[in-house]
Amino acid sequence: MTDYSLDRVPDLAPSARYKFATRVLPLLLLALILLSIPLFEPSRTWLSLFNAIGINMVFALSYNMLLGQAGLLSFGHAVYFGLGGYAAMHGMNAIENASYDGGIWAAFPMFGLPLVGFAGGALAGALIGFPSCRRSDVPFAMISLGIAELVAAAGFMFISVFGGEEGITGDRMNGIELFGLSLGPLGDVYWFIAFWTFVGVALMYAFTRTPLGKMAQAVRDNPERVKFVGYNPNRVRYLVFIAAGGFAGLAGGMSAVNYEIFTPESLSVIPSGLVLLMAFIGGARYFAGPILGAVVLTYMQSNLSDYSEAWLLYLGLLFIGMILFAPGGLAGLLLSGTAALKHSLSVKGLLRVGAFASSALLAAAGIIVLVELAVRYSNGFGEAFEPFGLHLAPDQMMSWVVGLVLAGVGIGALKVLSKQGGMGS
Repeated sequence: MTDYSLDRVPDLAPSARYKFATRVLPLLLLALILLSIPLFEPSRTWLSLFNAIGINMVFALSYNMLLGQAGLLSFGHAVYFGLGGYAAMHGMNAIENASYDGGIWAAFPMFGLPLVGFAGGALAGALIGFPSCRRSDVPFAMISLGIAELVAAAGFMFISVFGGEEGITGDRMNGIELFGLSLGPLGDVYWFIAFWTFVGVALMYAFTRTPLGKMAQAVRDNPERVKFVGYNPNRVRYLVFIAAGGFAGLAGGMSAVNYEIFTPESLSVIPSGLVLLMAFIGGARYFAGPILGAVVLTYMQSNLSDYSEAWLLYLGLLFIGMILFAPGGLAGLLLSGTAALKHSLSVKGLLRVGAFASSALLAAAGIIVLVELAVRYSNGFGEAFEPFGLHLAPDQMMSWVVGLVLAGVGIGALKVLSKQGGMGS
């Protein structure tokens, strides 16, 4: 009797084209973007912004290894960023001293300092994660917050290690050059940041494809089942915690070379909260989500303050709006919008997508008007808000009515459209 059962089993393995499109092509596009930016001859201001974006991309992705992949909500991830940065700063000063006195650090290039940061962050993750990862959910979050406050306080107490309030400074133009980069000009620093950004992103993406990365996702979704099949969820969390700390330290090493200074503020809950916002706003469930969040929030942090005193308030409102109306973050919005356009190419479908976009713009415009009026009213200078030539004075009732009407109509339309289904329905 012939058994044909194997012939009926479909081939469920992804095709070579699918693997290339989802695994190789995104990295190639990232490399192409990084290589093409200098061709546009950006100013020093834009180069500084691109450098900050690269650092925050690696930092946000390292945080998402905990949040999006292992399901661990941390309020103290900046500890590993900061400790990795401090390790790199001490390495920078050791290279400078070795250039005069000799020693093993004389053979270590400044270009490799992010590796020192990676080692510092991973070591801190191994030490702190051993007791922390015995808990999950709310206890883990509270432990991470307590550790962040503890380490931040230590940064002001142990001056020989952290430099006190003034921090530790260094000079990146020492030691042997690698790839012909002296790291003096800002253009050289950009290539340094671009190289390590690509390496960090590629390695963290590769981590998601490993058995440990897949098991971390299983622990996030159902730790009891993981324990049932013979794996220890705490051990999985601990290993991911070490890796996340290492990549956060890599970002800290990049930051140390870029800014040539590190202060205890880098260990505090403020950068920890910022990286949490990057992951949530970008989309913690998607690998590219924290990258989008890092780009948007770094730009807002750098440029929005030039236009409004309330940029931090806008950041908070954006975070709340994403949690309430778009839990998938910016990445989820882009994917759902693309799918809606793909499956709703009819006139009705396009009108529905346009209605969503128009309603969102109306709601945003109304909120901006109300916020700017409130800021000008609280300042008491009698300054009017003049968007697109309009004169909206905070002491006139009609100005507030305009903001309330725009926000009310936009939010109301979004609720109605949401009840009727998604953008593609």
